[in-house]
Amino acid sequence: MEDKIKTITEEGSEAIGSANSLRELEELRVKYIGKRGALTSLLRSIGQLDDAQRPRMGQLVNNARQKLDALLEERSKRLSLEETQQRLLEERIDITMPGRRPAYGTKHPLTSTLDDIKRVFMGLGFEVVEGPEVELDYYNFEALNVPKDHPARDMQDTFYISDEVLLRTQTSPVQIRVMEEAKPPIKIIAPGKVYRCDSDVTHSPMFHQVEGLAVGKNITFGDLKGTLSLFATALFGEDTPVRFRPSYFPFTEPSAEMDIGCVICRGEGCRLCKGTGWLEVLGAGMVHPNVLQQVNYDPDEVGGFAFGMGVERIAMLRYEVDDIRLFFDNDLRLLNQF
Repeated sequence: MEDKIKTITEEGSEAIGSANSLRELEELRVKYIGKRGALTSLLRSIGQLDDAQRPRMGQLVNNARQKLDALLEERSKRLSLEETQQRLLEERIDITMPGRRPAYGTKHPLTSTLDDIKRVFMGLGFEVVEGPEVELDYYNFEALNVPKDHPARDMQDTFYISDEVLLRTQTSPVQIRVMEEAKPPIKIIAPGKVYRCDSDVTHSPMFHQVEGLAVGKNITFGDLKGTLSLFATALFGEDTPVRFRPSYFPFTEPSAEMDIGCVICRGEGCRLCKGTGWLEVLGAGMVHPNVLQQVNYDPDEVGGFAFGMGVERIAMLRYEVDDIRLFFDNDLRLLNQF
């Protein structure tokens, strides 16, 4: 039995020393010192020996087991280190290779357009003010000279919360709130979200407006035309033709709509401008005397002009986008173009 122990120890030591992987090492552990391993089997057979031989054989088997166990531990550490070094070698980073460029975000086209609109009017001395999106009927309609039977009050146009509370359909209520708190002269623009019951390729239930107001002494329709003409050329280019057409709004008198030369056909006539060579961009007019009286201004002493535009409308013309819904889809294929 002593010879068997010696032979198993020598064979195991040699096999462990030449093992090339942790998996192979585990197989050797099972073969020699596992539950059914060679040394374990010898240890179980000691009970068949004479009483005088048992202590010595038991000690030899235990010594052999400890030796192989120590060799396994030492070889395991070495193989683990070698495998780690090999993996690091294979996975090393070549710092001379160019890295992956991170994807940079850009401003949304609506944000860019709104920033440009603000920049133009702030350069003309207008102050930017904001107001609540959930508004009272009084500020959204009555104070703006909109009679009770006006179509804008119909449910298909306005989101009503109650008879007296609604989601504002325009940012004009901000003008009333400012005039209630301040005395002329006033020059403001009111950008913000507005809401209407409408949805198609050119309309959205929620969109953005910028409305402007200038009130003071000796303000004329010529001031209105000059201000908006400068705005159009600043935003669309110096060679952009501008025209004003008579129109109607309940809160201005006289009222007008401003057109610019078609940005696609340059006045030649196309599908976008319906062959006219012109595109409507905003509505404007002189502040109605009834509106001035509503905020305790004397129409004989002061006057002013007001205007309003849809930011989405301006952005669609600037970037030649034909569907307003694309601005709200968050499709990276569109946004990456900006």
